Amino acid sequence: MAELHRRTQRRHESGAFLIGHDHGGRRAAVDVIFYDELDPAAYASGVCILHAGAFAKLWAICRARKLSVVADIHTHPGTAFQSEADRTNPMVAQPGHIAIIVPGFAASPVGDEDLCIYEYLGEHRWAERSHRHCRKFVYTGFWS
Repeated sequence: MAELHRRTQRRHESGAFLIGHDHGGRRAAVDVIFYDELDPAAYASGVCILHAGAFAKLWAICRARKLSVVADIHTHPGTAFQSEADRTNPMVAQPGHIAIIVPGFAASPVGDEDLCIYEYLGEHRWAERSHRHCRKFVYTGFWS
């Protein structure tokens, strides 16, 4: 969260892809790729926008590391909510993709209950999976 916050410069959204493994529907993120690492102009408009070349880089990284995108995460300046732009422009338009929205440009403290989490169902439809709606959908911590 601290790196997401730093990249906002307290002026614009920031975001990242969480990459890792899918173990029979249970996803485990093992690394992060920030949008501006894929596209230096990703935050130029104030909101997160990635162009086609960024996705080509992302898929090449995933292939080389034998990982996949398990979720995307981005900040909003105020409260966390799914904007119309978020709803109609999923970062990965595949059913099952997870999008996480962080409030307050990810300024500390951010608790699990502050996040908005959505699962893409296809055809611009989403299911909310936020902490308040689905307590066991996301685990943050260390696996033993």
